[in-house]
Amino acid sequence: MRLFCSIIAIFTLLLSIVACEDVVEIETPSDTPRLVIDALIRVDTSRALTPIAVKVSQTNNFFESIPPANLQQITLTDAVNGGGAILNEFEAGSGIYLDTVSTRFLIENELILQIDFEDEFYVAYAQFQPSVPIDSLAIGDGVLIEDETELVVSFTDVGTRDDYYLFDFDFRSYLVTEDEFYQGQPFTFSYFYDEEFEVGQELEIGLMGVDKAFYDYMALLIEQSEPPFGPFETPAVTVRGNFINVTDIDNTDASDNVNNPDNYALGYFAIVQEYKRSITIEE
Repeated sequence: MRLFCSIIAIFTLLLSIVACEDVVEIETPSDTPRLVIDALIRVDTSRALTPIAVKVSQTNNFFESIPPANLQQITLTDAVNGGGAILNEFEAGSGIYLDTVSTRFLIENELILQIDFEDEFYVAYAQFQPSVPIDSLAIGDGVLIEDETELVVSFTDVGTRDDYYLFDFDFRSYLVTEDEFYQGQPFTFSYFYDEEFEVGQELEIGLMGVDKAFYDYMALLIEQSEPPFGPFETPAVTVRGNFINVTDIDNTDASDNVNNPDNYALGYFAIVQEYKRSITIEE
């Protein structure tokens, strides 16, 4: 009798477990695909020519890949004097558009990047922003938690202007800083990677000069981005960049896009001076 009761109890428990295995459907956000433009042009002023690459994709639903955008045309032109370049797609369907232009052209002009996509026109303006060299890099022995690597960075700010900086610490890791408390002074700080690197591995660090608007934009993206996604991926929360839709602007009846405020592209167009420096992990 006890054995029979035990079998009945086990059978009843199995039935209750099976009955609880209902399919749970998670409703994910869905919206009309929006253009995403990664147009950060990094300039090495010691070179006469600068290769430029603009990556254009579209937003998509969660858990789906981000498709590239097939553009009708993408142009980079001088906002005052005209002239410039038409970028060509690296490979059909890649969404990456390339060209090589004069470094002087990038430094001396206010430039317009125009994207023509499905009979819509998106534009953004940018001017070259200077930076400063990295004075030194060193691997420190301090950690905040286990399995970290401390990188000690030193640079010297220019005292004649208000500067904003964007650090590229490799591995899609970024940091912004402004010179409010170290204007015109040497500045040293520590950046912590959340991993330990193997001996012989090289880290390449970039220091870029940015303007206040791009500084604010990157600060928001860095705050909301987490690995494995970097701040140049599609953000979880929409952060407006500097691209606007100018399709219906004719400077006669319409001089702005205030009547169409939701039709815009994500991403940013910026032209920045970048200094790079590398360090190799040693024992």
